[in-house]
Amino acid sequence: MITARRTTTSPTWQFVILIAVVMITGLSQGLLLPLLTIFLERMGVPSDINGLNATALYVGVFGMMFFVERILIKVGFKRMLLGGMIAVTIAMLLFPLIPSIGFWIVLRLIVGMGDSALHYATQLWAVSISPADRRGRNISLYGMAYGVGFSLGPLGINLLKINDAAPFIVTAVLFLIIMVIAWWILPDRKADASTGMEQPPQRYRRSYQWAWFALMPAMLFGYMEASMNSGFPVYAMRLGMGEASISYLLPFFGLGGLILQLPLGMLSDRWNRKAVLMICGIIGGLVFVFVPMVGDNTWMLLILFMLAGGFVGSFFSLGLAYAADILPKAYLPSANMLASLHFSIGSLLGPYLAGMGIKYISIGSIFYILACFFIVFSVMGFRFRGTIRSATDS
Repeated sequence: MITARRTTTSPTWQFVILIAVVMITGLSQGLLLPLLTIFLERMGVPSDINGLNATALYVGVFGMMFFVERILIKVGFKRMLLGGMIAVTIAMLLFPLIPSIGFWIVLRLIVGMGDSALHYATQLWAVSISPADRRGRNISLYGMAYGVGFSLGPLGINLLKINDAAPFIVTAVLFLIIMVIAWWILPDRKADASTGMEQPPQRYRRSYQWAWFALMPAMLFGYMEASMNSGFPVYAMRLGMGEASISYLLPFFGLGGLILQLPLGMLSDRWNRKAVLMICGIIGGLVFVFVPMVGDNTWMLLILFMLAGGFVGSFFSLGLAYAADILPKAYLPSANMLASLHFSIGSLLGPYLAGMGIKYISIGSIFYILACFFIVFSVMGFRFRGTIRSATDS
């Protein structure tokens, strides 16, 4: 019976379980993009078509963004979270059954919709239970959890030695385990409806007006994540690197983010979140410039990936924390939706532009484009005032 479940009212334990959920979600995303890219590259699919196929996942994320806020208010955090996990688990089990490009597009759409529900519910839940003086730290821990999973994900490529279906099955089993834990322990928690406020279009417009700079990092992070995980396997294989090298190099990008995620979050709590974002964007952009210059030198790639990941791997969490600093509490669901929408747009553009760049410009163009985006973002920070509106917090 539902009343016999050991649900918890402790914000700490809720946060711990949310951390576990987002870690498994990150693992599935970190594995799926490079894994399917490798399969399609084996099949001789051109890089631009390969990248276009990868965008299907983010089409699902993008489309779901128009409904997540209303769904969350109607069903609550827990049911939305469980629904997302169920969708992703079923899709992961179906991928190896029918190795068809068309079928995989549909499954990627389903995974994208499930991921969208998962991320929206967990991000907003984590922000809402975090006190202001620890918000940067907690959101950084959230980002670290995602980074741990995302970094471990590509290692699942090595399970192909057992069977082509093994990576999918292992991921689905992990989802089932954390799903049972979440169902058993997490309380049913409703989202705050924005009663007495403007209608959604006005709330979105006001959120942009007050916090547009804080919402941009989500787009950059989505573009970086998607272009790296769909474009780097093609980049590496065109340079003659093997699948094992790809599986071991990609995690170091996430590892760099893990190392600096918490220090940067704590620094932003004590200093200035906008300045931290700008400095990290400039340094990360400059590091990306050097990646094509080292060719297939594994050790240099490893070092550069750790540096780039360290400085820009915190962008989503820092941007979300910065938006929470600026906006009244009642605007956070709308701001979170906009951040997720930005992430989806960046993720949609990432694989396609990476594939187009490799085909029509050069294989190193994916890194030059990343460098330009991050540096331009940092320069835009000089135009943003970033007034903290704590007086209107509710």
